Amino acid sequence: MNNLLKEFEKLVEVIHELRVKCPWDREQTMQSIRPLTIEETYELSEEILKENYEGIKEELGDLLLHIILYSRIAEEQEKFNLEDVLKNIREKLIRRHPHVYGTQKLDDSESVIKNWEKLKQKEKKRVLSGVPKSMPSLLKALRIQQKAAGVGFDWEETKDIKDKILEEINELENANSQEEKEEEFGDLLFALVNYARRMNINPETALEKTNLKFIKRFNFMEDEAGKQNKKLSDLSLDEQEELWQSAKK
Repeated sequence: MNNLLKEFEKLVEVIHELRVKCPWDREQTMQSIRPLTIEETYELSEEILKENYEGIKEELGDLLLHIILYSRIAEEQEKFNLEDVLKNIREKLIRRHPHVYGTQKLDDSESVIKNWEKLKQKEKKRVLSGVPKSMPSLLKALRIQQKAAGVGFDWEETKDIKDKILEEINELENANSQEEKEEEFGDLLFALVNYARRMNINPETALEKTNLKFIKRFNFMEDEAGKQNKKLSDLSLDEQEELWQSAKK
């Protein structure tokens, strides 16, 4: 623990020094760093999906840098400091884990999650107020549904969600205007996310894994076509399908 604290203090000192002596670091604001933080978060997510622990270690460091820098900027503006950030999250964790730091008895993770949402609700005015507006839509749909379910607004049976998906597909197929089609497709996606939630699947992670799988197979197809001195666009649909099947193997 002593070595951990020493390394943390050294990092804080370096970031504070850069804030004073480096022209670029000195110019940064919370608004200018914000898009970089989002980028770093996605880079961390990518390394986690690849199970690249060296990459995960590096990206975690980048995120930690941002947290300390945000706190330093806030301290300069006399809003809060890094100590306030650490104290706030520590107290929140203790407050929202009464089964660990109190007398409450919770025996499974599902009960812990439901209790967490109930405790959050006591601290906030609305159930869905904690869902960031700028969150990617797929993840936002998942968090909305998780929070609603946390206060009991949920389907009784998973099969009911399957029926809802079929209902939404039918409504999409019968939509007339482009606006109606877009609305019904959104309803279908929302229902699919709900189904994923009940299956304990994170739809964002599942879709990204499929994206990476498709990219890998498509790149294989391009490489195979290149061995024939051709581009994929030079091949017939049947020839492309044959390469696709080979890529799947």
